[in-house]
Amino acid sequence: MLEIIETRQQDIDLVNKLWADGEVMKFVGFPNGLHQTRESMEKWYKRIGSSRPLTNHFCIFDNNQYCGETFYSIDKLHNTASLDIKLYKFARGKGIAYQALSYAIEQAFNNGAETVWVDPNPLNTKAIALYEKLGFKKNEMPSYLEEDESNSIYMELSR
Repeated sequence: MLEIIETRQQDIDLVNKLWADGEVMKFVGFPNGLHQTRESMEKWYKRIGSSRPLTNHFCIFDNNQYCGETFYSIDKLHNTASLDIKLYKFARGKGIAYQALSYAIEQAFNNGAETVWVDPNPLNTKAIALYEKLGFKKNEMPSYLEEDESNSIYMELSR
């Protein structure tokens, strides 16, 4: 059974381990993983907690096994929300990402976003196919976003 739950204090070590996995993080610029101290993870968790519901982070469990994370962050000025998802390799290809992102999209819309967006690495063809399946369309990156377009594709979905 798939569970998508708001990240709790007790989940910090699971998230830290996910981020340290180079295979998970290669398309976001960390081919050797992103290694964080416990202290930095605690600060990150507090930042997320104090920003809810405009920003939220969720842990994804399948049959009680941690599979990964999904996240959204709403920009109130533009009524948009950035989205992200990261899954361990063993959890891919099972529909988990589709369900988890659908949940994050719903939460972002319920909390005020009119448009959600992602910016996958052009080499991450499986992610791009997933976003297209969810209804995202490629578009020009808005000028207010300071993202590097040379290593990402801007895709958005409106309410």
